[in-house]
Amino acid sequence: MQHGTQRTVTGVERLCADPSLVPGRRLGLVTNYTGVMPDLTTNVAALQAAGVPLVALFGPEHGLRGSAQAGESEPDDHDPDSGLPVFDTYRHSGADLEALVVRSGVDTLLYDLQDIGTRFYTYVWTMYDLLVVAARLDMPFVVLDRPNPVGGLAVEGPLLDPAFASFVGRAPIPLRHGLTVGELARHLNETAIPREAGRPARLEVVTMTGWQRSSYADQTGLPWVMPSVNIPTLESALVYPGTGLFEGTNLSEGRGTTRPFELIGAPYVDRRLAPALNELGLPGVRFRDATFTPTFHKYAGRQCRGVQVHITDRESFAPVRTALAMLHCLRTLYPDDFGWRVAEDESARHPYFIDLLWGSDTLRRTLDAGQDPTTLLPSTAPGHARPHEWAGEQVILYH
Repeated sequence: MQHGTQRTVTGVERLCADPSLVPGRRLGLVTNYTGVMPDLTTNVAALQAAGVPLVALFGPEHGLRGSAQAGESEPDDHDPDSGLPVFDTYRHSGADLEALVVRSGVDTLLYDLQDIGTRFYTYVWTMYDLLVVAARLDMPFVVLDRPNPVGGLAVEGPLLDPAFASFVGRAPIPLRHGLTVGELARHLNETAIPREAGRPARLEVVTMTGWQRSSYADQTGLPWVMPSVNIPTLESALVYPGTGLFEGTNLSEGRGTTRPFELIGAPYVDRRLAPALNELGLPGVRFRDATFTPTFHKYAGRQCRGVQVHITDRESFAPVRTALAMLHCLRTLYPDDFGWRVAEDESARHPYFIDLLWGSDTLRRTLDAGQDPTTLLPSTAPGHARPHEWAGEQVILYH
């Protein structure tokens, strides 16, 4: 936290101080281990101590406790600490998710999860799916806002093409969207939710105090808790809007190492990669030649060579533009080895996972044609586009 700045007070703190901020007598909390208080105790315990009438908990991808890996969750259960039933929302949507909410017996949904400001991070789409359910059930939905840990000024990447909607992107927002989860909820509720549910949800946002758009997670005065099992540090969150795209390739994105999304490589990469990337002179970043052996996921137990992404200036670092330059370099250096990850489900509407991550097939087609993919980015320089320039003036931003 910078000297002399005010600590950010989250939405859940404000609710604990004043439980009357939220209506309802039977509240269900959508959360996981990231829903911590400033002293690192859980939001569940704090809300119960404040007299907030919680009757159920809902867990997203990775589960309530965060013990599950990517693409997995924990089963329905009871939380032994609070005594509350736990309902698993991951991979539930539509009528299936609506039935789960009805079965829980709640009359109001609360949402308190730590987002990281990236479109293909699934927590916000759990929120989206539950907003749809809340709208259909005419049930209040309350977002307890938290900071965007990678700041609220920079916006990068194209809007998602609705034809490529999936659980890593339900609605047209950029890859790095620049909003808090509360701001994003307002935007989605005014644009996408009415199209999906026939009307907007009865949304309320318990806003933060003391947060500045220019602040990163380490400038809020709040503790860092890894938002999911493969985002261990703020550095991994900062690179993720770009290097998360490598999940759609046959390169390791560093899962199974202690530096996921900072380490990128494959058995076919050689010593040429790091010098070639450094010669590009990309702002705010340097690349270190690195060799690593993932313990699980792609190339588990096999030695990979590649690079570690080192951020030297996070204000000028543009994660999406950097990742596109990396992809282009890899496609050029290793044309016979570089490849795309194909969806495991052969019946998938879009078989290439990169198309879902990018939000269209333009990135894959551009790279396969040997062209520079940075031409796909909007002309606005990273760090200068305000979130409302893509989201619309209806989104109420913090000042």
